[in-house]
Amino acid sequence: MEYLSSILFTILLIIGFGYFFTNIKKITRNINLGTPINRKDNPKARWRNMAMIALGQSKMVKRPVAGILHIIVYTGFIIINIELLEIIIDGLIGTHRIFAFLGTFYNVLIASFEILALLVLVAVFAFWTRRNIIRLKRFTNKDLTGFPKKDANYILYFEVVLMTLFLLMNASDLHLQNIPGVYHHFIKAGSFPISQFIEPIFNGVSNELVMLLNELFWWLHIIGILIFMNYLYYSKHLHILLAFPNTYFADLNPKGQLSNLESVTNEVKLMMDPNADPYAATPENAVPSKFGASDIQDLNWVQLLNAYTCTECGRCTSACPANLTGKKLSPRKIMMDTRDRIEEVGKNIDANKGIFVPDNKSLLNDYITPEELWACTSCNACVEECPVNISPLSIIIDLRRYLVMEQSAAPTSLNAMMTNIENNGAPWQYNQQDRLNWKNEI
Repeated sequence: MEYLSSILFTILLIIGFGYFFTNIKKITRNINLGTPINRKDNPKARWRNMAMIALGQSKMVKRPVAGILHIIVYTGFIIINIELLEIIIDGLIGTHRIFAFLGTFYNVLIASFEILALLVLVAVFAFWTRRNIIRLKRFTNKDLTGFPKKDANYILYFEVVLMTLFLLMNASDLHLQNIPGVYHHFIKAGSFPISQFIEPIFNGVSNELVMLLNELFWWLHIIGILIFMNYLYYSKHLHILLAFPNTYFADLNPKGQLSNLESVTNEVKLMMDPNADPYAATPENAVPSKFGASDIQDLNWVQLLNAYTCTECGRCTSACPANLTGKKLSPRKIMMDTRDRIEEVGKNIDANKGIFVPDNKSLLNDYITPEELWACTSCNACVEECPVNISPLSIIIDLRRYLVMEQSAAPTSLNAMMTNIENNGAPWQYNQQDRLNWKNEI
């Protein structure tokens, strides 16, 4: 029976982790649909960013209540992974609390797990209240509907179930430890500051039933963790994994410094090269230049990583001045739309044996409208607010570049301004010779 249990556990792990890594492979493929960009410069600053922002949660605590609660839940997630290691070893080789030989350290470890599990339950209740009772504005915004809105609650329920199963598992374990000479493998191990208060519910219950319940809690806990792990792919909580690479590869340039289009830069260099032949024919194998982006394949891979990392917390939208004044723009929606389009393209590739078949859709217009793009003031408030260094503005700028440079589809006032700059060297519609006439009025 013991061997059968280990075999079943091994099969469960293979299925759970196999599906997980299949999804990771798919995400990696989808991110690599983006254009190349070099983000290997200044590794020291990048490691510091990752340590401070992804690991240290430095931007989360700018809003102290949500920040502290998030740190508790985040730490709980890390601790679960440590506890998971013991469960996996026990399940594979048929042992029970294999790390118990660590003695006092093990007792402290289990005690800290339990205290943290209780704090996670408290934090989850607070998060649930903020979303469903207090109904904070950024959680009820019209851009957060359908599955994305339900997803946040699903995650909270997952956390409650996992933490409850962990405490019930420990409480039943403690009960069996206190029965002398019956179950020898339930050795005295661990310290249980929380589950000791749950343990009395097993008084009066037969030893066989308590043993069965302990096994049930153990199996449900590990199955729950594997389900949660694979649910991440479909959830906003994918940021648990991607926040680290996302903060590492984030743009280190000062906010407000826009990137140059390589195609335009090359044209300017060509114009300034006295040895260049302006009449030279374009090489036959040259890739046609495209200004800006109309679909996800035109964005760079870091922008696609940004989309997958979005936490949907709404901090960006709550700080966006355009959104606050009633405009249609929501930076959170920009990221969610980009991720939805990536997924649509990925499914297209899967359905067509690794080849993308044009579907007459694009990120621009089908997902994100010009009205949203032109509402943006380029102020970088969304970039500053994001707790994991996502830049919705970079996507907005690239889509606007396409509208202006490929379709000449800028608003009338903007087109007039650019025409004036081209013709008169100023945004106003008068002759260059008249530009200094104002001084005669002094």
